[in-house]
Order: sequence, then C-alpha cells, then structure tokens
Amino acid sequence: MAPRMLLSMPLHAITEVYGEAGLRDRFLMELEQFPPGEQTQLTDALDLAAKLHADDRRVREPYLNHLLRVAIRIIRYYRVHDVDVIVAALLHDAVEDHPEELSGLEQGSHTELTEAAIAVLALRYNSRVAELVRSVTNPEYDPDRDRHEQYREHVTASLERDPWARVIKVSDFTDNGVGVVHTTPEKALSSATKYRPLVPKLRELVGRPDTPLSIEAKDHILDQLDLAEERFAAILDG
Repeated sequence: MAPRMLLSMPLHAITEVYGEAGLRDRFLMELEQFPPGEQTQLTDALDLAAKLHADDRRVREPYLNHLLRVAIRIIRYYRVHDVDVIVAALLHDAVEDHPEELSGLEQGSHTELTEAAIAVLALRYNSRVAELVRSVTNPEYDPDRDRHEQYREHVTASLERDPWARVIKVSDFTDNGVGVVHTTPEKALSSATKYRPLVPKLRELVGRPDTPLSIEAKDHILDQLDLAEERFAAILDG
C-alpha cells in the first residue's frame, strides 16, 4: 500500500489495519503542512504522550492510538492548525492519568499533583497549552456521588468557560462515541451510559457563535454526534 493512501482512510480503519504505526504515519503526513518549528513542537508533544502512556491500553489497543486519532481529527476534519490546541489534544489525558510521572513528584494530594503537572506543561510549552489541558482534565470525584454525573457536570462547566477546549473535547467525545462500536460489549455499554446524556449539550456548544470552528467543521461534528447518538441508542435501547 502506498503510504499516501492513509490520507483517504477513516481513522478507525487505519487503527484496525495498521495499528499505532499507521496512525503515527498519518499524523506525520498531517504535519507536513506545518512550518518546521511547529512540527518540532508537535512531535515533542507526541513523544511525551507516548512516554507517559507507554504502558496504558484502551481495552484492545495502545492508549496512544486514541490520542493520535483525537489530534488527527482536529487537524484533518476540523481544519484547525492552532499548534497549542493540537499539543493539548495529544496531552489531554496526561495530567489526569499520569500526574506523578509528569510532575516528577512521588506523592502529594490530587490537587498538588495536578497543579505541579500543569506547571510542567506550562514550562515545557506555554500557559495556554497548560490551561487547555486543565479544562479537559477531570477533577477528583466525590465517592458518595455518581461518577458519570460528576463527569458530565465538569465537562459542561469547563466547556462553557473555554471555547477552544470544546474543540479538544468534541474530538475526544467523537472518538469514544462514534468509536463505541470498536470496543468490547462491556466497554460499549459503559461508554454509552456515560456519554449519551452529553450529546444534547455538545450539540448546543458546537453551534454557538464563539465556538472557533468553521460552519463546515461544525456540520461535520453535528453529523458525528448524530451517529454517536444512533449507536448509543442501539446499545442502550436495544
């Protein structure tokens, strides 16, 4: 197969056929449109994400696959070439999943580790990248309340405040929602239960004038949200 054919393949098809190596190749192809200095920043973020998530898996695949798809989707389908946003997309789970490794601290409270990890991102990249990652990082949950409900409350509040974070979160949501058919039945049921109630809110947020996307990108996202809702309904409603 000619490598350029990767540009015409859906992201989950690349994943199924070529795995992480294919997604990496596709990401590097997307980077060809960026100036050399920005390419360096983006490959550095990919290297950091790969290091932090090296031992992580998403049921049947390396976790890095998810991060690559989220970033590629933002570049290719949302037509966003804002390097800070793409760097934050690659690292959107870094603080939440690996605060100790990122911060260099061996122990501390959830807040201390989170703040230290975010400070590292601000130093390595810039404060905007760090704050974008903060916006899509889940807080410490109250064990006495439903986790899914707390997740949805956090997402709604953070995306109300930060229009650019919506771009990252909606790509993340698309990968989890539309991609729900690419996981195990148990994970699909859990994901559908968690994400389905968010669909109306995401539709509303995407449609807002201050969401920094073109009309074409918004239409694409709304179509993807419709597809995710169809898949959630098939799983939950039978």
